[in-house]
Amino acid sequence: MKNIFLLFALTCLSATAQDIDYNLKKGFIANGFDVVAYFDNKPAEGLGKYTVSFDGANYKFSSEKNQEKFNKNPSKYVPKYGGYCAYAIAKKSEKVSIDPETFLIDDGNLYLFYNSWGTNTLKLWQKNNEATLIELANANWEKIKLKK
Repeated sequence: MKNIFLLFALTCLSATAQDIDYNLKKGFIANGFDVVAYFDNKPAEGLGKYTVSFDGANYKFSSEKNQEKFNKNPSKYVPKYGGYCAYAIAKKSEKVSIDPETFLIDDGNLYLFYNSWGTNTLKLWQKNNEATLIELANANWEKIKLKK
């Protein structure tokens, strides 16, 4: 019986240890902005009455319509790199907060960026070779994406 309990406990711990570290500032992905609205190029703050939890992260939406779109295909709308700054992931392999109004939709993916204190990492991203930055960010994210 002890062995069964131990196996169960270890399974639970390893399952939790594999959770992706999402940027949940203010308790929600994208600081509570509507991830579906980005794809219409109209960032909008989500409302408390339209919320969904997916893959251990909470999302807010600006309308019931956007919440329904998300529910039909949530993985389409999940921001790259857990919602952390794409540029910081690529260049420094660091999880950095974002400005939810500084974003890029590229090849069907949502990238979020830091923009404060005179540093707009979206502009830095666009000045560099974006394909190379995406490769770097993808490789770095694989190393740092798990919660610690």
